[in-house]
Amino acid sequence: MTRVICGVDRLFEEEEFRGLVERKRVAAVVNHSAVLADYTFWPAVLAERTSAHLMRLFSPEHGLWGEEQDQVSCGDERESPLGVPVASLYGDSPEALRPRAGLLRDLDLLLFDIQDVGSRYYTYVYTMSFVMEAAAEAGVRFVVLDRPNPLGGEIVEGPPLVPGFESLVGRFAGLPVRHGLTAGELARWFHLAHGVGNEPEVVPVSGWERSQTAFDYDAPWVLPSPNMPTPGTALVYPGMCLIEGTVLSEGRGTTRPFEIIGAPWLDPLEAAGLLNSLSLPGVRFRPHRFIPTFGKFAGTPCGGVQLHVTDRRSFRPFAAGVAALWAAHELKPGCFAWLERPYEFVRDIPAIDLLFGSRRLREAIDGESDWETVVKLCAGDEKRWHEQTLGSLLY
Repeated sequence: MTRVICGVDRLFEEEEFRGLVERKRVAAVVNHSAVLADYTFWPAVLAERTSAHLMRLFSPEHGLWGEEQDQVSCGDERESPLGVPVASLYGDSPEALRPRAGLLRDLDLLLFDIQDVGSRYYTYVYTMSFVMEAAAEAGVRFVVLDRPNPLGGEIVEGPPLVPGFESLVGRFAGLPVRHGLTAGELARWFHLAHGVGNEPEVVPVSGWERSQTAFDYDAPWVLPSPNMPTPGTALVYPGMCLIEGTVLSEGRGTTRPFEIIGAPWLDPLEAAGLLNSLSLPGVRFRPHRFIPTFGKFAGTPCGGVQLHVTDRRSFRPFAAGVAALWAAHELKPGCFAWLERPYEFVRDIPAIDLLFGSRRLREAIDGESDWETVVKLCAGDEKRWHEQTLGSLLY
């Protein structure tokens, strides 16, 4: 298995990058996934291993330690175990997503280090984009300590986000669902394609190749959010996160979120039978019953399926997620419904449209389109995306 060296380890170990923080007043945008190769939470040792002065931390959705569930407002922590304040970048309003100007005035440098999962929906990279903007306005240098994309950097899935459907699960038009970029590369694309902040500095990963997924290299994996426990979860997430836009359970409240889906009204054998009849590559759907401990249908027996990925290379999670929605509607059109409550601070656009990036999937399923029609919506323009991102790539 290939050994890769993440950006933060290079910052600590290589003089070329260590100089970025020496004798600097530093703040860091991190959560509990900000670890060194030996799993040390590096903000706790930055001051003792360098001459940097850590002023404060900024935390994203789920909080500094990943305690909170999705879409739960997090507050500031005036006193933290590290002896520095923690300012939340996921409050109860859109305005709370940006760092307050007064918190940047005494800084020389802002560091970003959070494990991303390679899907457009994951909110941490948009937290990064807001920080990039604020750093530029305050005249503070911004540096990404890069980590590999656990899904690799070659396969692209899903249509690009359409203008008018931007949100915290997809802030920038043109971004496909499975984008194949690292956080550092995304920061560069945000700047080049959308004028976000100043050109970001990146401490790159060493030893990673775009063909490699988290199953091919040796690097720390810390669950970056409460329902993203393993790289296997990240692998199915580009498609199965679409379930969030429906009344179906996406498996929150089980030990296999996004791998288990269902509802009280769904028959497991029928669901698995229909999904397996589609012959999607690299995956089998096993009939399953479960009782979520929290989230949708908490405490209620549900029928559904569990995804079993049989071939990671040929498996296309986005198509699998679209298939799950189509099948649930086919089997129980009277019970299946789209989520109607506000989603990530947006009230006037359905959650499924924000996730898919347009209204096309919802309209196709509501219109009772056949699978051959619906599956065509999964296609993205892979060649065009690669052309658009050439100037942003680091590996």
